[in-house]
Amino acid sequence: MKIALAQWRVEAPVSFDEFAARVSAEVGAAAVQGARIVVLPEYLALELASTLDPKTRADIPATLAALQIVHDRWLRLFAGLATAHGIHLLAGTFLLAQPNGRYRNRAWLFAPDGSRVFQDKLTLTGFEKAMRVIEPGDALKVFDTAHGRIGIAICYDSEFPLYARAQREAGARLLLVPSCTDTEAGATRVRIGCMARALENRVYVARSVTAGCAPDNPALDTNTGIAALYAPSDRGLPDDGVVAAARAGQAWLVVDIDFAAIEANAADAQVAVPADWSQQARPGVERAKVEKG
Repeated sequence: MKIALAQWRVEAPVSFDEFAARVSAEVGAAAVQGARIVVLPEYLALELASTLDPKTRADIPATLAALQIVHDRWLRLFAGLATAHGIHLLAGTFLLAQPNGRYRNRAWLFAPDGSRVFQDKLTLTGFEKAMRVIEPGDALKVFDTAHGRIGIAICYDSEFPLYARAQREAGARLLLVPSCTDTEAGATRVRIGCMARALENRVYVARSVTAGCAPDNPALDTNTGIAALYAPSDRGLPDDGVVAAARAGQAWLVVDIDFAAIEANAADAQVAVPADWSQQARPGVERAKVEKG
């Protein structure tokens, strides 16, 4: 089964229609390559800030409020693309207004029949907290699909082991990580988080990223990171844990996911972290003792 991971070059569309035309062409290009799951990056909706006037665009909370008017069109766009190409499509994220006036960073996953489910970001970065209008989600989910159970960890959430562990225990064998980072350090943290989650849980972790520079868009001005697919480092799998990684300037990383490869060596794996996970909760090791050295 092929998955397509976006390395999305941030541009400055002048209208939603222009944005939709580009998204449609890019998703179509990924589908033509045989991708059955297509993953776009975190904060994709904020590319539409370029459709707003300069004063609104310079104020991120004002930008979030102004973009709510396009949410219904957003849903129709991605539902239509998922249906047209017969794919599962993770539509990046959209910061969606809540009844309490705050926003949640929401990743919509569309099925080939146009239906949709979502995962909200569960832990906020310092940048998101500083805006004082974004709140974390309050539910962790996995989704049944024709390709097995899938979990979503939005960017920073991939750095927290217990989220992915709970998703793995609920049956997830693939973790989708839409991300957006603006420094090399941030990109490294997400990369290491993805690789650690793959190792700990014996799952594939698939990361999409934003790329390039958009100096007139405060939320997406600088973008770093490499789209990649990670797996546990074990027999029959890549020694470095990297199944594939995009080249600089590459728009899509389209790669095969072989679930059988992970299952095939489960019985004689070099390490069995999922099976040994409970060892961390043994009496005497659950908390560290302080001794005088």
